[in-house]
This record gives sequence, structure tokens and C-alpha cells, in this order.
Amino acid sequence: MASKSKLKRFKENKSFGNLLQPTRNTIISGEFKNKHNQFFKSKNPIILELGCGKGEYTIGLAKLNIKKNYIGIDVKGARIWRGAKTATEEKIENVLFIRTQIELIEHVFDKNEVDQIWLTFPDPQIKYKRTKHRLINTSYLEKYRKILKPDGTIHLKTDSEFLHGYTLGILENLNIIPCLVVHDIYKNNNAPNEVLEIKTHYEKMFIKEGKSISYIKFKL
Repeated sequence: MASKSKLKRFKENKSFGNLLQPTRNTIISGEFKNKHNQFFKSKNPIILELGCGKGEYTIGLAKLNIKKNYIGIDVKGARIWRGAKTATEEKIENVLFIRTQIELIEHVFDKNEVDQIWLTFPDPQIKYKRTKHRLINTSYLEKYRKILKPDGTIHLKTDSEFLHGYTLGILENLNIIPCLVVHDIYKNNNAPNEVLEIKTHYEKMFIKEGKSISYIKFKL
């Protein structure tokens, strides 16, 4: 049944006007760059959510900030389907989804094009051999640096104490002082509204389990 459901979602994905699914070769060749600008009706700031999953946070942010354009990126078609479908049903016009690998991000956007990047509950990839797959590592940060505006920001929201500490260590090694560090957003008045008001399905589960949710905002 799960397989049939996925196939149905993959088929429906092709009908969504707010979901782009370029091939890897198309992206690497440069043919896909700037395609997202053909979707948005405004030149508003662009904010990305990388590893957006079902798009809950991307859509939540878009509803809070209608004068900004949001793009959710994930490689899983069956997950991103949910976000594209919700945005279609609710007629949210400042949301676009792109199904691709995050490692190709610098081939999708121009230099200094992106205002913000959100990483919400990414897999911490705790094992050392998985370091290269962490969305926070020196390799990925360099990719983000290329597409972010000089004053662009990165937001990390996580339930992982490991990833929170690892990120602070990476930033220290790069001589980067974070703009804001909150170890438990629901026990700290400094947490921004965007961090407090949007709760994904998994975040609600983490809260029920008594896990602390942390937040880091920084610039490269």
C-alpha cells in the first residue's frame, strides 16, 4: 500500500505548479539557475528551508511573512508532495518547492541571491563517518556563503544537543560569533516569534518527550 501511495504522490507532483523537479544534469549544466524567479510574482527577499520534508516550516514562515518568498528544498518526492499540495490547496503564492539534492544548492541560486537559510530539525548524523552529510559542516557552509547575501543569516532549530554543540564549535573555529544562541527556546524570552510560533509534527513529539529545542542564528 505504501508503494502505491508513493506512486500516486509522484504522479500528482507533476501537476503542481509550485513544485519544480529538475534532473541533476539540468542543474549542474546551469540550465536550471534562476528558474525559481519565473514562479514568484515579486522581487521580494528569498528565504530557503533546506531539508524541508513535508514543508511544514516553509509554509508556516510564508504565512507569517507574506512579503517574502519562501523555497523549500528536499530530495524526497513523497514528503515534498505534502508541502506542495497544502500550498496549492490554501493558495499560498509566496511558496515554491524544489525537489533536488542540497549539495547542488550553489547551482540553483546566484551569488548573493538568498537572504536567509533555515535548517529545521536536520538529521544530526552523529556518527563520525557521516560528518560530510551534516547540513552544518565546513563544506556546506561554503556553499551557503556563495548564495547568501553579505548580510544573510542562517537559522538552525534542533532537538539535538550534539548538533547544537557541534555547530557552535564549527563557528568558533571559523571565528564567527553567533547573532543569537538559545539553548531552550520555550524557557527563554529571547527566542524570535518565527521560532516559537511554528511547530512541526516532529517538534510537537519532541516537546512531549521533554526534549529541549535549541536555536542558533548566525552570519557567514
